[in-house]
Amino acid sequence: MTAPSTLGLSTEARNLHWLLSNLVEEVPGVHSVTVVSSDGLMLLSSDPGHQAAPAAGNQQSPRGSSADLATIVSGIGSLTMGAAKLMDSGGVKQTMVAMEEGSVFVMSISDGSLLGVHATPDCDMGVIAYHMALFVGRAGHVLTPELRNELRQSMESAQ
Repeated sequence: MTAPSTLGLSTEARNLHWLLSNLVEEVPGVHSVTVVSSDGLMLLSSDPGHQAAPAAGNQQSPRGSSADLATIVSGIGSLTMGAAKLMDSGGVKQTMVAMEEGSVFVMSISDGSLLGVHATPDCDMGVIAYHMALFVGRAGHVLTPELRNELRQSMESAQ
């Protein structure tokens, strides 16, 4: 993983980038990680080379890129929140999708943002969920509207 440029970012933004990188590098089985805002925009990505979907007419982004993961996380989040509302079940805390060739985990962050992880099929789901909860605990209180705006601008300038 190539480290994204954090020059010029606030201390909080740099800390979130570090936490995200640490999640990918330290937790066995994790392919990629993304943070998506409540309105579906990618705020952070462990895959800086593929942070945004390609412009019309450009070459397709590779399968499994962070842009794909962000889209999937946003869709899963929307679907599960709608299901919880229909079932009068309160807020969605975590969703896990196990597939033959991989797993996707989605965890809510206190501000309505979502943390998404794409992992190997043989990953230790408990370890991944634990580390995601640590990230959410550390990130949830600092994801202010100002920081989300800073992260969005950082993602746009990286394109």
